Amino acid sequence: MICRENGYTVDEEQFNAEMQQQKERARNAAQVENGDWIDVCGDDVATTEQQFVGYDYTEYECHIIRYRQVTQKKSTYYELVLDYTPFYGEMGGQVGDTGVLVSEDETQSVHIVKQLPKNLTADFMACVDTDKRNASAANHTATHLLDYALKQVLGDHIEQKGSYVSANALRFDFSHFEKVSDEQLREVERMVNEMIREDIPLDEHRNTPMEEAKKMGAIALFGEKYGDTVRVVRFGPSCEFCGGIHAKSTGRIGLFKIVSESSVAAGIRRIEALTGKNSEETVYMMEDTLNNLKNLFNNSKDLMGVIQKFIEEHESMKKDFEKLQAQNTERAKNFLIERAKEIDGVKVLKGIFPVMPNVAKDIVFKVREVLPENMICVVGSTGGGKPMLNVMITEDMVKERELNAGKIVREAAKLIQGGGGGQPHYASAGGKDLDGLSAAVDKVIELCIQ
Repeated sequence: MICRENGYTVDEEQFNAEMQQQKERARNAAQVENGDWIDVCGDDVATTEQQFVGYDYTEYECHIIRYRQVTQKKSTYYELVLDYTPFYGEMGGQVGDTGVLVSEDETQSVHIVKQLPKNLTADFMACVDTDKRNASAANHTATHLLDYALKQVLGDHIEQKGSYVSANALRFDFSHFEKVSDEQLREVERMVNEMIREDIPLDEHRNTPMEEAKKMGAIALFGEKYGDTVRVVRFGPSCEFCGGIHAKSTGRIGLFKIVSESSVAAGIRRIEALTGKNSEETVYMMEDTLNNLKNLFNNSKDLMGVIQKFIEEHESMKKDFEKLQAQNTERAKNFLIERAKEIDGVKVLKGIFPVMPNVAKDIVFKVREVLPENMICVVGSTGGGKPMLNVMITEDMVKERELNAGKIVREAAKLIQGGGGGQPHYASAGGKDLDGLSAAVDKVIELCIQ
């Protein structure tokens, strides 16, 4: 329909063929070939299973214990497994750490590298990118505070349904039956920032028996399966089961700013927010926008009043324009009816107007209201510098003479180098050649009255 209105035709068969080829390319690009794991560690390595030490360290001495080759999208890289790693792997909605693996001879990104280290058995130092780690940890801690604040503001029915935490932003999905109001969002935001200003230290309990964790008031996440012992993370009144990386205290989060609230499914809402430097940059951007608006309205102190007046004037102009357009449509309708000709017992109306396609459509429908039987109306329009055809045939003509406006307009549109279609009683077509519009209008009448 969009193509037709703009004077284009669609080769559906070729489109489907190209779509199938794209699907094949996408399937091939998504294929991953994993090689076999190759063991590297010798007897001098303390463990053959990876130990995570990231809760306490961001740098740690380590060795490669195994690796494998992975091929995807015609690219080859290697996955490394270390005996001790400070790198948090993506889990529980929190993105994984990035950083480098350093030896005496070289430095490489981990745990995925483009080429294997020269000496696989060397002593390495695994170093986490602490800037990204701290930003991600701040956002993760903020989700815990957000969860607590939502329960206080909206009610105990709030339950976490998902989250995503990176160095740049946080996303938190939760159960709720209606849109969260701006006032409620502001209250939640204030509560989180108040806990941030209190600089509440991380209270962490590792390998805590499940029953003891429950007595502490720790909240379990939806659908999660836990072992006999769990890790409990507490920040003041917020207490949850969690295996992720967190800020050492809430003060390290910085400013917490909600940027959106939306629906993602029935009964599920989503809040997206920023912390630290990213939230500060957002505040600066909003401040710049406000200053630009003030400059646009000559630095008016009463910016809201000026904008409201501008909107009211715009609405008034819009209503005046719509009224003028309706008057022009009425004039065009009367013009066609007054100059209607009867050919072979059929009232034939035709005309070309310098109007937009939507106005031309209104004209033919207005004509049908006055002449509901035994009538054919063809309106050409040149608005926007493009030729358009609108064809209206009354229902009795469609049945008695077996006319079809869609087929007729498609044939006539060839004269304006375009195409179109529609229903038997009404159809439209667009093209490129304005010079052929008059001939196209006459062609419609010729095909109708044979």
